Amino acid sequence: MQNTDNNICVIGLGYVGLPLAAALSKHFSVCGYDRDAGRIAALKNGADNTRELSAAEIQNANIRFTENIADAKHCTAFIITVPTPLLPDRRPDLSPLKDACRAAAQVLKKGDLVVVESTVYPGVTEEICAPLLAEESGLRFNRDFYCGYSPERVNPGDPARPITAIKKITAASAPEAEDRTAALYEKTIAAGIVRVSSVRAAEAAKAVENTQRDVNIALMNEVAMLCHSLKIDSAEVFAAAGSKWNFLPFSPGLVGGHCIGVDPYYLCYKAQAGGYQPNLILAARQINDSMGRYVAEKTAHLLARRGAALKGARVLILGFSFKENCPDPRNSRVAEIRSALADAGCEVCVCDPVADAEKTRAEYGIDLASDFHAELKKKPDAVVFAVAHKCFLEISAEELGDSLVADVKGIAPRADWRL
Repeated sequence: MQNTDNNICVIGLGYVGLPLAAALSKHFSVCGYDRDAGRIAALKNGADNTRELSAAEIQNANIRFTENIADAKHCTAFIITVPTPLLPDRRPDLSPLKDACRAAAQVLKKGDLVVVESTVYPGVTEEICAPLLAEESGLRFNRDFYCGYSPERVNPGDPARPITAIKKITAASAPEAEDRTAALYEKTIAAGIVRVSSVRAAEAAKAVENTQRDVNIALMNEVAMLCHSLKIDSAEVFAAAGSKWNFLPFSPGLVGGHCIGVDPYYLCYKAQAGGYQPNLILAARQINDSMGRYVAEKTAHLLARRGAALKGARVLILGFSFKENCPDPRNSRVAEIRSALADAGCEVCVCDPVADAEKTRAEYGIDLASDFHAELKKKPDAVVFAVAHKCFLEISAEELGDSLVADVKGIAPRADWRL
């Protein structure tokens, strides 16, 4: 078995893999593999459509970008950072992870280490990835090669928390691989390493991180809806409750993206397969998944109270990506606001100068507007602040005019309704 790994291959160069590869390249020789040839071509030209790295940061990184896994045959450690989405029925979709394992297996050699960073349910690395790697490579798991797990903890769109400033969990499939797995990250992660005794525990820890946030946000969403039903200002309630030292500062809102809105389903899937029914987690998921429609219903109700006919009412939704200052539109709950209002007869325009317009069109069939100042000049009947992009802070109360303002994120200069 190798004692050190100087040649590392990062498989999957998205929001997680690219910043990781760049950070590792300061200490190791890094091969960055992605099966998307277009993505590789763009990176070679210094263009990152996730906007996590600048052109200079990409060009200064010691990374060999490739769409040919054979270029990584000299590597002794492989780090898999591909997405783990959901199927339409909300079961885990492990196909990208399995494809990544098959790619790694093509160049896997005796003594190599494969570390999974993708978020999974407990057991996936050792029960699905390892057997697949063994089958495809002809090598023996925990004899010829080993597996590690180190869950990604990136925070897209947040330059204040780069990957190097976030603690890293590490675990390995055998004692012989524990130090080696940790060593991949110790030079790179300034925040430090947290070693966990088993891969399954590390996998569970990642899923629990985001499940905790999901449940807490669901509580705030339910309290907000409760307050609205009682005609109480929910923002005032949260501010007052927050004056106590042990009140946790969670806020109501839309829960989308590829982490908080997905990971709890992975945990629930494994729990139910083992005979345990996670009622609280599933109830929280139901609440958070319903918030897009709730925002649409409140907006429609307030328009009706103004005497506006819903059919033909012009609604401007500000923001579409799943979180502020991030171009990623995956699992956007704003799509549900748009659909519900459109179904009610409204003419809906979605404006987001930050979101990836091409991906949004491909995934949702929505053409995004980008100039929100121009859209506001058209004097829409209602404006919904759905995502707290920094650029929307430029909007003045004067620009909003007489439009009904529904403020989901608490950033509008004035609002007729706030979540």
